[in-house]
Amino acid sequence: MNIVKAAHLIYDYITQDDETGEETVSRAIDDVDLDISAGDFIAILGHNGSGKSTLAKHMNALLLPTGGAVWIKNMDTRDESQVWDIRQTAGMVFQNPDNQIIGSIVEEDVGFGPENIGVPTDEIWQRVNESLEAVGMTEYRQHSPNKLSGGQKQRVAIAGVMAMRPECIVLDEPTAMLDPNGRKEVLKTVRKLNKESGVTVILITHYMDEVILADKVFVMDDGKIVMDGMPREIFSQVEMLKSLRLDVPQVTELAYELKKAGVPLPDGILTIDEFVQALENVKRPEISNAQKKEGDAHVDPS
Repeated sequence: MNIVKAAHLIYDYITQDDETGEETVSRAIDDVDLDISAGDFIAILGHNGSGKSTLAKHMNALLLPTGGAVWIKNMDTRDESQVWDIRQTAGMVFQNPDNQIIGSIVEEDVGFGPENIGVPTDEIWQRVNESLEAVGMTEYRQHSPNKLSGGQKQRVAIAGVMAMRPECIVLDEPTAMLDPNGRKEVLKTVRKLNKESGVTVILITHYMDEVILADKVFVMDDGKIVMDGMPREIFSQVEMLKSLRLDVPQVTELAYELKKAGVPLPDGILTIDEFVQALENVKRPEISNAQKKEGDAHVDPS
């Protein structure tokens, strides 16, 4: 079942010159078709200005199509009467947490969403506890969000969406303000939510190492989807990604350069463990040949 579907989606930004009144149209999304199945972990990549964040905002009905359509669990985002249900189904985590933190105390902010949709009080506090623990913010539950660092605010924002228990979470570069350990912990939590609770995750990120967790990757450029496939398929196309001004995971880059230098490594290596194993597989035949030659040298010709 599709939880997100876009058909011939077009979105134009219109700006107006203050002096002349002349309007300028910039196409941010250009005839995009997209199908995301319930329970998927999806990553969307693209350089700045590629249209990925604009696409994400359509999944929460924050933006409405200029042309084409977007459906969230068969609900048309253009139908004003369904917007509330759409936003309960697809929660949104923004890059800037100040855009969605409204409570004066951390635990109140996290519990605000569930309270608004009528969740019983006991369950609200259970959700608050679980969500704060998941993002490592339990000890800050009585703090004012205004006194937190940027990374801490982002964790609170993620906890607030998690507490809503949406069927789909759209994360627009959610770890951009976190340190490496914070990024790792948040992604681990989101992945666990995806695997154990079946929540659909749509992750927009510029950290290539986060993308290897995904079931499928979409790459955007100039408002279009130009590549899609599993992470290994996408990262096997190093030159294509570079032409789109994108990087690849460091270990993938290293393996690619070694292969160009003549080392027989497979395409699309994604992790250090895979890299080490691939090198071991390369070394074993060499060892075997050396042992064979040594054995031949000791053969008694008589």
